[in-house]
Amino acid sequence: MRIVRYADATGRTGHGVEHAGGRVTRMVGDLLGEFHDSGEDVEVAQILAPIVPAAILCIGLNYRLHAKETGAPFPQWPILFSKGIGTLQNPGGPILIPTHLPSDEVDYEGELAVVIGRGGKNIPRSRALEHVLGYTCGNDVSARDWQKKFGGSQWCRGKSFDTFCPLGPVLVTTDEIPDPNALRLQTILNGETVQDSNTGDMIFDVPALIEFLSGSTTLFPGTVILTGTPNGVGMARKPPLWLKPGDEITVEIERIGRLTNPVAAERAAS
Repeated sequence: MRIVRYADATGRTGHGVEHAGGRVTRMVGDLLGEFHDSGEDVEVAQILAPIVPAAILCIGLNYRLHAKETGAPFPQWPILFSKGIGTLQNPGGPILIPTHLPSDEVDYEGELAVVIGRGGKNIPRSRALEHVLGYTCGNDVSARDWQKKFGGSQWCRGKSFDTFCPLGPVLVTTDEIPDPNALRLQTILNGETVQDSNTGDMIFDVPALIEFLSGSTTLFPGTVILTGTPNGVGMARKPPLWLKPGDEITVEIERIGRLTNPVAAERAAS
């Protein structure tokens, strides 16, 4: 099932099922519980991020070739950081380059996003995918100067500016993606492919991440896990390739779709 979250012409929001040709029918029930397709057509005015996350947990250095391009050794354990809920951005919404706390080094990071549907703690690898509702595209936008130089060696400041976590456009349930570690992932900047990899290059695959993140820690329904980015990030290029106002960035994942966002400058406070 391909699930979208939408706003209609009156501004009301809901979840729907996307069908071939772009038709959307209203979903009845609880996305994180029992739900079904009503079959009733809805008129979609705007596609929104498919879920408002309970938490956003992120993994760093989780692709072999990305670790190599940054000169970092493969980690022994998954590297965990988080993004604030205010980072959420819809498909088509602008990624805002910070100007109040200015950044000149904003980078793209196309990623597979995992949405937890059933919570749990100490989840074994063998049962991990049973806790997944589905998958979507994510962009772990990162202000590298705040991540590396200004953040006191902590990553959260550089990762948590408003709009720094676009998600979407659809949430694809696990019955349509039985193996999340066999998906082509591309990032396209202004029509040029800058990342082209496969989720099979992950150092820690999706079941391993869920097992680790739930260790002695409750994973709540609605948690979004950003599983890491492959090689090709702007920071590793020579010269570096930073996002700038006027750019357009797309994350495309096989069997999910294309998440596209323009880039703009944050407006000065009024």
